[in-house]
Amino acid sequence: MIRRAALLALTALVLLAGAGQAQAAGYRYWSFWEREGDRWTYATQGPSTARPDDGDVQGFRFAVSEDSGDAARPRGAADFASVCGGTPAHEGSKRVALVLDFGTAADAPSGETPPGRRTACARVSPGATTADALAAVAGPLRYDANALLCAIAGYPRKGCGEQVAEGGKEQKQQKEQKEQGDPEKDESGPSAGLLAGVGLVVVLGGAAVWQARRRRKA
Repeated sequence: MIRRAALLALTALVLLAGAGQAQAAGYRYWSFWEREGDRWTYATQGPSTARPDDGDVQGFRFAVSEDSGDAARPRGAADFASVCGGTPAHEGSKRVALVLDFGTAADAPSGETPPGRRTACARVSPGATTADALAAVAGPLRYDANALLCAIAGYPRKGCGEQVAEGGKEQKQQKEQKEQGDPEKDESGPSAGLLAGVGLVVVLGGAAVWQARRRRKA
């Protein structure tokens, strides 16, 4: 009975660990961000529908991410004055500050080198979308058949939202780079869910062993 309880606990632990690893697969894509105060917030709309106001700061980051909660933010400080301070306001137009972070070498598709991070001030019509502002200062852009933004300023040359092999060397390098280069995001340590699951397995396994010993003594 004791051996069976221990085996069940070990099996559950292996399944939990496997579930955590199964979630590790990521996708290589351009994420879209909005600046709120001194922090980046993941945009709730796509660049083709978002309509920024004059004075807004928006950013794009190319990286390998599992989902929006795991996505890497644009690096470095950014504010409207530093990006658009030299672009005076004109009636009948608006100014949008854009931060373009092309990612790290670990983010890059095979055979490509990411350009350096840069900023640009787009002057566009009052009703222009973020995609319009981006096209005005960072072309050529590339989209797929589903209107997913695939490339900014021609980077990357090919590919669009492709999945990165789970647990591969490239993904490990990207994770290490993200931990070192993204101070706004704390990604250290295993997930809380996995730790809670491991704790539950230990408790259940211990309870099963105790119960088996009690029955043997009875």
